[in-house]
Amino acid sequence: MDFSHVSQSLGIVHPVCLAHGLNAEVWDEQGRRYIDFVGGIGVLNLGHRHPLVVEAVKAQLDTLMHSAFNAIPHRGYLDLTRQLANFIPVSYPLSCMLTNSGAEATENALKVARAFTQRQGVIAFDDGFHGRTLAALNLNGKVAPYKQQLGTLPGPVYHLPFPSTDGEVTCQYARKALERLFAVEIPASEVACIIVEPVQGEGGFRFLCPEFASHLAQVCEANGIVLIFDEVQSGFGRTGSRFAFTHLDIEPDLILMGKSMAAGLPLAAVAGRAEIMNVLPKGGLGGTYSGNALACAAASAVIKLMTGDKLARWGEQQERAIQQAYDKWRVSGRYPMLGLLTGVGAMRGIVFEDTAHATGAEHLAKLLTAARTAGVLLMPSGRHRNVLRLLAPLTTEPAIMAEGLNCLERALDSLIA
Repeated sequence: MDFSHVSQSLGIVHPVCLAHGLNAEVWDEQGRRYIDFVGGIGVLNLGHRHPLVVEAVKAQLDTLMHSAFNAIPHRGYLDLTRQLANFIPVSYPLSCMLTNSGAEATENALKVARAFTQRQGVIAFDDGFHGRTLAALNLNGKVAPYKQQLGTLPGPVYHLPFPSTDGEVTCQYARKALERLFAVEIPASEVACIIVEPVQGEGGFRFLCPEFASHLAQVCEANGIVLIFDEVQSGFGRTGSRFAFTHLDIEPDLILMGKSMAAGLPLAAVAGRAEIMNVLPKGGLGGTYSGNALACAAASAVIKLMTGDKLARWGEQQERAIQQAYDKWRVSGRYPMLGLLTGVGAMRGIVFEDTAHATGAEHLAKLLTAARTAGVLLMPSGRHRNVLRLLAPLTTEPAIMAEGLNCLERALDSLIA
């Protein structure tokens, strides 16, 4: 492949060029078949080219490709925001803005939170990821490679340790860190919002401690702080439920969506309490391509497919397959580098630990290559890139899922050969 005209600052995980795909299977330009456990980094929860999504987009293509909504509205945007108000499981009246990407949703959430509270401070979490645009970038809880060589970033932003049973940080430790932050760094009365992923994506598929999530919601309510849940990767079915925050039994004030929202077309959103979303003056929100008609048609089809009990069945089926395979590998004792199974539902990661011969990151790097050779595409995550994240489409046929896990097992065998 010729990358001579592509910025060398883009990182490429797999040196293959895809030609076409169907559900959980893809083929490269040489005709080689792979099972896709990357899923466009969480974009393809319904797989490549889901027939109902394709049908909806083709039908839309015959009527209207685009209208800039803030100039001339179109029906797709109106219908989708109404559907989202019913699809997102919150108890309050919901208002929504469509965007092109998760990072753009993050930026707009910061705007409305600051305007609503008339405050500037933002609290985010270690190992979190919220995008690559400048304001979103400063929220990320990791320097390399995202914040290097960029100088001062928009702020003020403060970071807390992320408590999870998938890591070493406890609820008590995180609570004390929050208390210290308010006492030493910034008073709660100057904090506009707290942004957190219910399940960290780039951070290694770690599930937020429910006890701490409850405490966070109480702190935000008591101090007039806007609570933002970033569900760009964990939302739209990834955990086996519509949104991961339902596993925590609390409601955010704002929710960020993207990735699988439109099954492969660029679309994202920020939605939440109407009194927050409506605070800016007319024209304060908007975007030329935001809420493109084709993307809206795809998202409407996604919502229809994810409404009902199919989503839970897909999630349970995939969770069971991953858990059974992982248990088999751990019980065998053959793979000393194999660590914790992280995440919740069908959003699962596997930690690779250091051994006498290599670091966890080195083991995982070798695994990615070996797995590609065996016929399955995988994706790393984590601060040290030592956590394997599994993002197979929820619609993956059981036989294909089993084949992919078998390919992964063969790749694991190659690490100990």
